[in-house]
Amino acid sequence: MEHIILFDNEVRDQLLPFTYTRPVCEIRVGMLTIKEKWEQWMRCKVSYITQDYLAEKFPIDSSDTNLVINGSVMPSDQLCTLIRQMDFNEAYLKGEELIVAKLDANQLNKLVNDEDISEIQGHDIQNTSFLKLDHVWDIFKLNDEALRSDFEILTRGNRSRLLSRTNQVLAPEQVFVEEGASVECAILNASEGPIYIGKNATIMEGSILRGPVAVMEGSVVKAGAKVYGATTLGPGSKVGGEVKNVVFFGNSNKAHDGYLGDAVVGEWCNLGAGTSASNMKNNYSDVRVWSYAENDYVSSGQQFVGLFMGDHSRCGIQTAFNTGTVVGVGSNVFGTALHSKHIPSYAWGGGEDFETYELSKAFDSMERAMQRKNVAFSTEDRLIYMKVYEDTREQRTWEKAPE
Repeated sequence: MEHIILFDNEVRDQLLPFTYTRPVCEIRVGMLTIKEKWEQWMRCKVSYITQDYLAEKFPIDSSDTNLVINGSVMPSDQLCTLIRQMDFNEAYLKGEELIVAKLDANQLNKLVNDEDISEIQGHDIQNTSFLKLDHVWDIFKLNDEALRSDFEILTRGNRSRLLSRTNQVLAPEQVFVEEGASVECAILNASEGPIYIGKNATIMEGSILRGPVAVMEGSVVKAGAKVYGATTLGPGSKVGGEVKNVVFFGNSNKAHDGYLGDAVVGEWCNLGAGTSASNMKNNYSDVRVWSYAENDYVSSGQQFVGLFMGDHSRCGIQTAFNTGTVVGVGSNVFGTALHSKHIPSYAWGGGEDFETYELSKAFDSMERAMQRKNVAFSTEDRLIYMKVYEDTREQRTWEKAPE
């Protein structure tokens, strides 16, 4: 049986803080994670080559026939056609970056152990069309195109549930509603892009959705919310106020008023009431964003960049985030000051006054957040978040150096 294995490479560092806690392919872009896209397109088993500390939760599963695919790459018609025609010992490259290789068990073992595979024949596929993440802002930048592609894949051959007459719908042929979804007294405008409402999702009265928008399984759009495309609410998320071009990975809440645009929010995050994030500078210049790879701020080349928030981070009411702010993993931000544009993982405080979020207290908070949705904070999770805590210690510059 042919196996697909999605691997992390150096791009992983450009996608922090989200890849502190997951392989690259577990990032959600559009309606699905990259891993889920490959499962839909190729109809076969998918596993991982990732960081050692993530491997227990995200293991590799191989066979005698393995398609090893770059985890930052999304499937397309052109790319999948090429992959299906591959022979053993072939590899596709874009420039010098490996996109996909077809390997037997022995060759895969060499790759995992970082040994040379001299017999591989490489082919440049520079002119092949597909989406790929290279920087953290690509997650929301590519969300429109990825969402449209996923909508086509997930709805093909399926029939939408009917919406009640309490709703106002434009371009109803572009609206798809799954079983168990509740949608009443809402305005759904799919004339500019599709709207997908997942199983058991709730769109409360007075909500306005302007596609492309995906509200995935169990998510909630609060009463009176304004949701502009291209926005994705990952499973179990809750959104109110005003959002535009935001990707919520899942199980995260921005349940109250406040604005969030051109942003990415990881899992198990919570934004307090009235929280807003700037997504454009007053002089209209390109936004500079903290890069973990460069350990410095770099130009995004984008005029609109809002907030990036890593898993299990949260903020208090009336929090104001600067343009292009990056918040790490497991942080708790509060206060009405305009906060730094880089808030390290496990930071506690606001403005210029931060201390370290004690690990045991952070774990208690993580566990309580997950218990609310009947999800266990597993031993694997604890080990991952403990590793992140240690690996990000130098970023918390207020900590005393160990003697």
